[in-house]
Amino acid sequence: MSETSAGDVAATAAVAAAGWRRAGLAGAAIGVVAAGAAAGVAVERLTVGRGMRKKARLALDASGPYGSLRGQPGRAVADDGTELYYEVDEVEPDSSTAESGERPQAGSGSGSRRRRLFGQKPPMPVTVVFSHGYCLGQDSWHFQRAALRGLVRTVHWDQRSHGRSERGRAQAEGVPIGIDQLGRDLKAVIDAAAPEGPLVLVGHSMGGMTMMALADRYPELIRDRVAAVAFVGTSSGKLGEVNFGLPVAGVNAVRRVLPGVLKALGSQAELVERGRRATADLFAGLIKRYSFGSRDVDPAVARFAERLIESTPIDVVAEFYPAFTEHDKSGALPAFRDIPVLILAGDKDLVTPSSHSEAIADELPDAELVIVPDAGHLVMLEHPETVTDRLADLLVRIGAVPAETP
Repeated sequence: MSETSAGDVAATAAVAAAGWRRAGLAGAAIGVVAAGAAAGVAVERLTVGRGMRKKARLALDASGPYGSLRGQPGRAVADDGTELYYEVDEVEPDSSTAESGERPQAGSGSGSRRRRLFGQKPPMPVTVVFSHGYCLGQDSWHFQRAALRGLVRTVHWDQRSHGRSERGRAQAEGVPIGIDQLGRDLKAVIDAAAPEGPLVLVGHSMGGMTMMALADRYPELIRDRVAAVAFVGTSSGKLGEVNFGLPVAGVNAVRRVLPGVLKALGSQAELVERGRRATADLFAGLIKRYSFGSRDVDPAVARFAERLIESTPIDVVAEFYPAFTEHDKSGALPAFRDIPVLILAGDKDLVTPSSHSEAIADELPDAELVIVPDAGHLVMLEHPETVTDRLADLLVRIGAVPAETP
């Protein structure tokens, strides 16, 4: 197997970087790209041939268990007719509760809120609904799903045009996608998968924005049924001010041209997808830069994130991008003030910086704010133990799962 020369790699990376900069596809996460990152990728790849890297990716795909968990499938129908795919993991009573017929229940707390959520009768089990981010899918919650499986009822769904959900029918007819639509989609999933009982809402990035849109449109649902929420690496607005770790001049240039370029590329999806495959090495390096904050990320986890993002078609990337610059749901945050809230972010997140989580915490002063060191945007994959532990603490606090006994 021949080795790629330093000059060839550098030239290829430079050309590809220019292409991705125009396309705004770096990492497929709100169109972030940097020529300096391309140069770093070129240096990193100098000693490893393309064939070897391809074999390594195939080996990681074959051996990695990530994204392999499946539950009971279902489909919800959005208000425009789009079919939304979800899966349910039911509670599996252990031997100690099976004999008595008991199972972990929600119901801690006191006063009118407890009576409203759980009533005077034995309470229904909590359902935890996980909403994923832009260019990802329900499998991005792999570690948290594995840890909670059998302990609490969970619903994992794919946002419209992502994963196994149908392409947005309204968007196919030319209707722009907005975060408000995603909030209505989440309501449709809840109605289908968890029509009764208390809820815990967990959202990463776009998923957290979806939860805010739900609260904005259906505040009574939050008041009457939601027992707790967790916002992970998300934002309530002002995403147009994020610099993605780039110099000011570069950010301004990208902001000026990106919407038009993405729209044009969305109409040439097949051509662009071939380009993504041709520059897979550069693409992988940029995904790593904008997804993770530490250097020692498990290669199998990094490849898993790469696969998730790669699976999002360019026309979907283009379709969703404008919604983020328009997103502003700070006015919906007060709907969460009377319930336990976890706000968690990575301190090296370049996509939704931790300052955005701090801004949410300013609106929700009783919330628990956790900034995870050496963590990027995909904090739930990069530091799964931290995210899972904090989420478990939240569930224990409201009585959704039993506290661990010594």
